[in-house]
Amino acid sequence: MILETTVIIIYTISLLLIFMYALAQLNLLLNYLASKRKQDNSPTFDLSKPEETPYVTIQLPVYNEMYVMERLLDNIAKIDYPSDKLEIQVLDDSTDETVETTRAHVEKLKATGLDITHITRTDRSGFKAGALKEGLVIAKGEFVAIFDSDFLPEPDWLKRTIIYFKDEKLGVVQTRWGHLNRNYSILTKIQAFALDAHFTLEQVGRNSKGHFINFNGTAGIWRKSCIIDAGNWEGDTLTEDLDLSYRAQLKNWKFKYLENVETPAELPIVISAARSQQFRWNKGGAENFKKMLGRVLKSKNISAKTKLHGLLHLLNSTMFLNVFVVGVLSIPMLYIKNEYTHLKPYFYVMSFFVISSIIFFVCYWFMYKNIYGGGFKNFIKYIGMFFVFFSIAMGFSLHNSIAVLEGHFGKKSEFVRTPKFNISSIKDSWKKNKYIKKTISVHVIFEGLLMAYFAFGMYSAFIVGNQGGDFGLFPFHLMLFLGFGFVFVKSITSKV
Repeated sequence: MILETTVIIIYTISLLLIFMYALAQLNLLLNYLASKRKQDNSPTFDLSKPEETPYVTIQLPVYNEMYVMERLLDNIAKIDYPSDKLEIQVLDDSTDETVETTRAHVEKLKATGLDITHITRTDRSGFKAGALKEGLVIAKGEFVAIFDSDFLPEPDWLKRTIIYFKDEKLGVVQTRWGHLNRNYSILTKIQAFALDAHFTLEQVGRNSKGHFINFNGTAGIWRKSCIIDAGNWEGDTLTEDLDLSYRAQLKNWKFKYLENVETPAELPIVISAARSQQFRWNKGGAENFKKMLGRVLKSKNISAKTKLHGLLHLLNSTMFLNVFVVGVLSIPMLYIKNEYTHLKPYFYVMSFFVISSIIFFVCYWFMYKNIYGGGFKNFIKYIGMFFVFFSIAMGFSLHNSIAVLEGHFGKKSEFVRTPKFNISSIKDSWKKNKYIKKTISVHVIFEGLLMAYFAFGMYSAFIVGNQGGDFGLFPFHLMLFLGFGFVFVKSITSKV
């Protein structure tokens, strides 16, 4: 009975943590809806007056970006801003032939009168954070806009964002990510679905109440003095953006999120690229939880509610670990429930997962409706998309749980870039992309075994107990089977 009790306790704790996270999401939804009724009266610069037009440096941190580098540089060159108040830094850490092709393209743009420089380093110490920090030393601008290589801001992007820095306490303006290839495949659709939830519900929900939000690493602007005051960029976590965001807000700098300014970008189209991105984000989140936990709790200038939201925000990635634990233990729990009938009332705790799922369903519907519109037809489409999203998100739970555990236990690893493709049509081939990993992770084998494990879970629904089975967990096991199956099959076939 000791083993059964241990399983029940661990399962219950994970369920309750997921439920707490769901309640936090529900609170963010209420904040989001309330924010729609507020008018933005923020002071703004009048850019028609030269004396109110600030000097801006655009930083482009890049590393081996053969397929998107030309597109990036040509797009940034179209930014509409006074040429005497704009500088562009190409922070190039590349180790392949793109160093020379990028240098040649930069020289070509410079000949047009653009203030653009190509900056290289002898080593990649600190990775992206190190490149940004080095560029900051010689940056001419009072403000620093940052774009990753796959982002394509509109020409008026800078004029729509820089104006808010008239508020001298404002340290960051972050914009919403758009998706150039949202409809490329199921994989890109579910990535867009997850990111849309973050960039509407979460960012607005937190920002509207003065809770911690994060600069998302790209498509935003920093006040240079804010970066310096917060301690500058540090490369000791894999999400340097989240790290600096928290340090700045703990120093009382304000952040502003602009949902109405969309910055299009490319989503990973191959599962190996999505896996590397997910691993970095989730491990970095866990690293920042360790780094920031004490500072947030000890801070005397933020409310208890903001602290709670901050801790749950930093624990975002750890939810994958709880989902994985609940999934794996749900099959033993199914047998325990039907073996020890005197414990049946206790198993109503399982309903917490159902309630949490309903909360997520409701929250994400408002996000989906905001982007695609309401109506019965869109609601039916949403039900299908939510089911697919939830299934595949759970299919990534082993991979992301390993990342989370490495982050919490302090295992260090390199900043692994996400390969870019510059592909928008399913007919275009990505097979020859030189940056794609050619080996299959051992994790994939375990994902295949988990697919079989949850197939057994579905079979178990028919045979447990003496009342003709127990189908309460059947939908859950079906989603886990489909999710791990999708991740396993896609990971294998993408190498063929």
